[in-house]
Amino acid sequence: MSQIAGDAREPGYPRPMLAVLCAIGAAMMYALASVLQQRGAAKQPLESSMRFGLLARLLRHPVWVLGLGCDVAGYALQFVALGRGPIVVVQPLLVCGLLFALPVGAAWAGRMLTVRDWLAAIAVCSGLAVFLTVAAPERGRADVSAPVWAALLAGGGAVSAVLVLASRRRAPWQRAMQLSAAAGVIYGVAAALTVTAAHLLGKGVPVLLEHWQPYMLVAAGVVGMLVAQSAFQAGPLDVSLPMMSVVDPVVSILIGALAFEESVASGASAVAGEVLSLVVMFAGVVVLGRSQAMQALHGAGGPGSSKA
Repeated sequence: MSQIAGDAREPGYPRPMLAVLCAIGAAMMYALASVLQQRGAAKQPLESSMRFGLLARLLRHPVWVLGLGCDVAGYALQFVALGRGPIVVVQPLLVCGLLFALPVGAAWAGRMLTVRDWLAAIAVCSGLAVFLTVAAPERGRADVSAPVWAALLAGGGAVSAVLVLASRRRAPWQRAMQLSAAAGVIYGVAAALTVTAAHLLGKGVPVLLEHWQPYMLVAAGVVGMLVAQSAFQAGPLDVSLPMMSVVDPVVSILIGALAFEESVASGASAVAGEVLSLVVMFAGVVVLGRSQAMQALHGAGGPGSSKA
């Protein structure tokens, strides 16, 4: 396990606008994937939850497979974005996925968006814009030391395992929330692995394959997919998607700032503005997730469709 550029930082980050555009494109793809995959996962028997057989069953569901294709496209765009911009910029932009899932949900369910929905959407966009403006993030390291990786993987794995274990024998909506939070943690750690994998790929495919990060990234992706689909199976999208959308960027921001040393404005007024903007953004996410349009996406039927 060779370590790359132990103390190397990348001066600035190239083509930041490309990173932003790719992150927004990824958000669109992930939103559509969530809509399609939840409809497929909700129809699966509850006893298949958190078993790899669940993924095997879902691969026979055409709508879910279409959602998987959207997931792959979304990750390709996220990979490019994380290769060119800091985690603390790219991951919060993925929250915009709810803004795309909402009109899709409304159209699918034949509903109209309410004034409350639009105000929540404005809150998400405003909070995100203020955070990125006030934080003024800059790219840090492309990789971290082995002890830091060990702490990230052990910490993320432990938190995810606790959330998964705590979800057992819970009411459907509680199980959906806890599994979604676990998936968000896993995806946050996967974002860090993606940063290093993108850096390694820039040195060539043979260099990439010599390191352990891409293999761990694949493992995290598969496990994250299983946990996320189990969350979609357990409860409606208005419970699972907002929680996942909140936890993923929070974990990513912490990893980017603390492990990868991505700098953000740290003055008292800046920190206050950053915290307030994130609170506004996440409040908007929760309101959007509980809108009638999102609730209608859960649809009828399927053993995972009941609410407590």
